[in-house]
Amino acid sequence: MNTRVVIVEDHPLMLRAIREVFEHADGFFVVGTASSGLQVEPLVSRTRPDLVLLDLQLPGLDGLSCLALLREHHPDVKVIVFSGQDEQESIDKALSGGAAAYVSKSITLADIPAVIRQAWNGNVHFASPTVSRAAVAQAARQSQVTQARHEAGLTARELEVLDAVARGLSNRAVGKELFLSDQTVKFHLHKIFRKLGVTNRTEAARMAYDIGLVADHLVAAA
Repeated sequence: MNTRVVIVEDHPLMLRAIREVFEHADGFFVVGTASSGLQVEPLVSRTRPDLVLLDLQLPGLDGLSCLALLREHHPDVKVIVFSGQDEQESIDKALSGGAAAYVSKSITLADIPAVIRQAWNGNVHFASPTVSRAAVAQAARQSQVTQARHEAGLTARELEVLDAVARGLSNRAVGKELFLSDQTVKFHLHKIFRKLGVTNRTEAARMAYDIGLVADHLVAAA
């Protein structure tokens, strides 16, 4: 399901560039754009977006005033400020005013979708170029894990057992952590080994790391 986005930006070239980035990114659908603060609330009322990407410096009505209107009339719509003003005062005012995140315009435009995804999930509240690179890496990691899980065909419970095994837990410790009997843990391990094409716990843990099912630091030394 795509996230419905409204973009608010008064600079025509920047607006066009941001829109093109979203149109080429998976999971987003631009439902409207505005170049004036006075257009924002009526546009949101008409298009019902999930997310508003909001500049602060706008003609007609400034971004913070737009933010206040959106919080009052559309509290379920997430607002992410996208601004060239990196002063701490502007950041504090936006976040305290109800913005889900504050993204600096100094980040690479291509990084915007990844940063927005992290902000949407509550993992990022202020994004500069350094933070955006971390967000891109995190988004790539999540995509890799999702794909690996799909290809391995493991259930959610099997993934929990595999994660615990990769951390070096014994069958009894796995059972205690996940509230399973020893026999149930063994049953899950048998299915995990078969699906991963391995024969023991060490091979399963290493395979889980190699295909991105668990993080490197989780794999216990054999």
